[in-house]
Amino acid sequence: MDGLDRVVAQWKAEKPNLDTLPMELIGRLMRLSKHIESQVAECHKAYDLKPGEFDVIATLRRSGGEYCLTPSELIDSMMLTSGAMTNRLTKLESKGLIERVNSKQDRRSVSVALTQQGVVLIDEAIEEHGRLQQAIVASLSESARPELNGLLKTWLAQYEP
Repeated sequence: MDGLDRVVAQWKAEKPNLDTLPMELIGRLMRLSKHIESQVAECHKAYDLKPGEFDVIATLRRSGGEYCLTPSELIDSMMLTSGAMTNRLTKLESKGLIERVNSKQDRRSVSVALTQQGVVLIDEAIEEHGRLQQAIVASLSESARPELNGLLKTWLAQYEP
């Protein structure tokens, strides 16, 4: 029995006709989210990164090629405002993890690229990030993981087409 079971039992006693299953699902997801966010933030902190900074360098790394994107491409892939992105880029640049590169075709156009230091850091951090994610889902069976993933994907599609 967890805390949500107690809440549901109380509602059943007070309002027996209330459908509490959505309350249980959403409550558990919200509680899980807090635990997961805390663990992920600790993992990133070990690399002197905030979660948003990790997202930027991970996005650049997985883009392939020269690990270089325009700020607009980064904003689109991360669903951020330009102000938030500028802030992150400034911090990452001061840490030596990214550099801003002028386009050879149009000097007004700037791209963001991982530095060698940034590549090394994200390659190490993503491995630890992956190990943490494995540990987080360890209580789910191998067969339950894809099933839960499909259910969450369907649910999320309600908000993100």
